[in-house]
Amino acid sequence: MRIRVEYGRAGAEGLSRFVLGERIIEVDDLLDRWYGERVDYFRVRGVDGHLYVLKHVRGDDCWELTSFTRRESNGTSVWTAAPRVLH
Repeated sequence: MRIRVEYGRAGAEGLSRFVLGERIIEVDDLLDRWYGERVDYFRVRGVDGHLYVLKHVRGDDCWELTSFTRRESNGTSVWTAAPRVLH
């Protein structure tokens, strides 16, 4: 899935919103970022409370959504208060 990113301030630090399909996601906070040789990743929280990891391929100036975590989700944590029952 490809996305379009818009900047508010200078560069990726100023990531202000991105368009995901028909939805405009306003960025509330840039939580983390990591840089690779040709790609960069940005973990952001949308004003909707969901977490998104966006991948930027610098050479192509292409953005992709690589991860999504719903606002109320426990994520992928294996540590829980009660035993897990697997079926």
